[in-house]
Amino acid sequence: MLSWEYPPYVVGGLAAHVQGLARALAARGHKVTVLSQDGGVPREHEDQGVHVVRVGATPVRSPDFLGYVHQLNHLMLAKSLELVQQGRRFDIVHAHDWIVAFAASGLKQALRRPLIATMHATEFGRNNGLHNDEQRHISDIEWWLIYEAWRVVVCSFAMQSELAHVFQVPPDKVRVIPNGIDVSGMQVRRDMELRRRYAADDEEIVIFVGRLVWEKGVDTLLYALRQLVTVRPKVKLIVAGRGPIKEEMEGLAGRLGIAGHVHFVGHVDAETRDLLYGIADVAAFPSRYEPFGIVALEAMAAGLPVVVGDVGGLKEIVGADEVGLRIAPSSPGALSAALLTLLDDRRRAQAMARRAKEKVQRVFTWSSVAARTEQVYAEVLREYERSGWAVPPASDLRREPAAMPAGRYGSDKGRHNAYVTR
Repeated sequence: MLSWEYPPYVVGGLAAHVQGLARALAARGHKVTVLSQDGGVPREHEDQGVHVVRVGATPVRSPDFLGYVHQLNHLMLAKSLELVQQGRRFDIVHAHDWIVAFAASGLKQALRRPLIATMHATEFGRNNGLHNDEQRHISDIEWWLIYEAWRVVVCSFAMQSELAHVFQVPPDKVRVIPNGIDVSGMQVRRDMELRRRYAADDEEIVIFVGRLVWEKGVDTLLYALRQLVTVRPKVKLIVAGRGPIKEEMEGLAGRLGIAGHVHFVGHVDAETRDLLYGIADVAAFPSRYEPFGIVALEAMAAGLPVVVGDVGGLKEIVGADEVGLRIAPSSPGALSAALLTLLDDRRRAQAMARRAKEKVQRVFTWSSVAARTEQVYAEVLREYERSGWAVPPASDLRREPAAMPAGRYGSDKGRHNAYVTR
């Protein structure tokens, strides 16, 4: 597996996904190696059966993020081939998102092994379109990774539709496997000493956890809070997360006159997150764009009633089974009303929270995610063995590789038919 983030280096939800899946596959008896970047830990170490290999920085400073991405891919590819020279054998190359596309494709071609790609989001979806050359470049890399992959895994049917809309990916190339979470390690308790840092005993707490970026809807939450405090003045909001709009959101809270009601606590580790969930009354995730929404699962597993944006994977997690409330994105009025409903009707809120927790424990486990991923691997390996592209005997290694049929392993629709990959 190739992933640009892996705990303890965490940027968003991708790190938790890769770690959860890798550990669960290892628990099922598979030998899993994860390549990621340096996270301030030993360059090679074991993580619950997962062999984690990290690459450091190049001696050449990158002027921008795209330059850094290309350097990271070079280092990942070099390290992977070094592992092969040391005797490692890999059956599958599994890439997580566009940032590792170049290394993943290089390994596919060098090792003649099938590539699986998990698309956690798209540049088009994150930005509600493509508005500059950098975004178009990233989107092109996403398309190329999808084309190179034998199968594409997404976490929701909403993401499957998004790939069809943005890249014309045929449905038979995509497999929908929802994310999971590990509830066994969650330590949720009501720490009153911690709670009093943020609210008085007679005040209520709403919590948001996530990256501070436009698509997460933090601004919508602040506008909703301004409306909410006019009828329920003893409400506080905890915003846990970091991101490029943090200062902008702090300024917005001040301009709205609610700075005294909001605590921006920055990035928190899993232990602190669980403690914060334990002192909160309601969790809000008013995303404008959300391929899945693993933070909502975490809040549900912690026993909190949730309000989520009616978008993407969130509306599949919080369906019609009364496990939470959904609101239209970018609608402060609807969000304020939903929060007031859950704060006013505690019996209904607690019933929702119970059903939500049961649903998470029943449906969204890493064991089930690993089992379904394993099925995709097996399906691809069967096709690989039947194809003319499988690694030939040692005596025949110099022969020209057979082209992969575009209709099966690439796509025969739209721009996917631009070339035949080898």
